[in-house]
Amino acid sequence: MKQFALSLIVVALCSMAPPALAANCFADYKAKQDNPLRLHYGVAKVNGDCSRSAAEAELSQRLAGQGWTLLNVVSVFGDDGLAQRKDSAGSNFLRF
Repeated sequence: MKQFALSLIVVALCSMAPPALAANCFADYKAKQDNPLRLHYGVAKVNGDCSRSAAEAELSQRLAGQGWTLLNVVSVFGDDGLAQRKDSAGSNFLRF
């Protein structure tokens, strides 16, 4: 019984790991500028919650500051998805 209680404590402590230990979060997105119309596909690091809605909120503000309008977030992913998107994003890979 003591070993079971100790196991529960270890599991509880591990689940309370600090956010700094959390995996990186990235989003690939599409954005535009008007007059003249310009489109781009990019990959950006997302801070905080790794969800599509959090990425949309963060990226829309970040891109707007540079004169771009976020069209949509294609997906959110971790470190394992970076390499396969680097060529497609080109100069917009981790730019914004």
